[in-house]
Amino acid sequence: MQVTINQAKSILNKATGFIQDYDFTLNPYRGCQFGCDYCYASAFSPNSQLRANWGDWVMVKENSAELLVSELERISKKYDRPIRIYMSSVTDPYQPIEKEVQITRKILEVLVKYQPILVLQTRSPMVVRDIDLLGQFHKLRINISIPTASEKVRKDFESRSPSVKARLQTVEKLRHQLISNDSYQIKFAITMTPLLPSYDEDLPQFIEQLVTVDRIVIQPFHSSKNQSLKASTPAKAIELKEKYQWWYVNEDKNYHNLLKKLELLNQYYGVEIFEGREGFGYD
Repeated sequence: MQVTINQAKSILNKATGFIQDYDFTLNPYRGCQFGCDYCYASAFSPNSQLRANWGDWVMVKENSAELLVSELERISKKYDRPIRIYMSSVTDPYQPIEKEVQITRKILEVLVKYQPILVLQTRSPMVVRDIDLLGQFHKLRINISIPTASEKVRKDFESRSPSVKARLQTVEKLRHQLISNDSYQIKFAITMTPLLPSYDEDLPQFIEQLVTVDRIVIQPFHSSKNQSLKASTPAKAIELKEKYQWWYVNEDKNYHNLLKKLELLNQYYGVEIFEGREGFGYD
């Protein structure tokens, strides 16, 4: 793993496109050690070599917290409402290096003082470490990425990521320790984006474990036909799609069958079910 320590020039970037409902994105790192084979973020690597080696490098924005203070001081004066921040759009704020350098924790310590509307996106159980800070936000949504119900599939597409079981346990820990009320509105979502294959035998227990979240977001696998950087599918993922032809040959049917099963959670437990972009908002 190639780790470099950088001094960033900025930390808040104007939110556009898929997360245009926010004011800014916040990425404590460049690159991601999880290196999921399907990740669109690899397309934004600084050069072709780093794109090819996605997952084998990470750049630490060492001065993130200090930059954030100065940028929030300047930016917050322009708004008569809480700033909306999405953390993170092209990295995971709780990738393994965070345990050592704690950049994300330092950022949260700053954000608590300014109280933005914050959405925190991760696939890592390490998020539980910061419960003491997360419980101080007045408007917070924690999105846990779990694209498949099947551990076998996870190992193929996300070989360096935490297990499905570990992520589900993370949701349970957060739900029990972060209590939402009128003053501290803390929400939880499972993002099945992009949706990966799931074996039928794994779905009943998986869906049963989703009854305690507020929202589930589902989205089809991004197209390999679109050649733009933002939507392109890495070659490794295209190869894996061939391995799982039993799912992808009837992808629309499988997607909508799962969607129908998830919609039962809305019917019986009030869990919100969203497709695509609209599910990534705080509300």
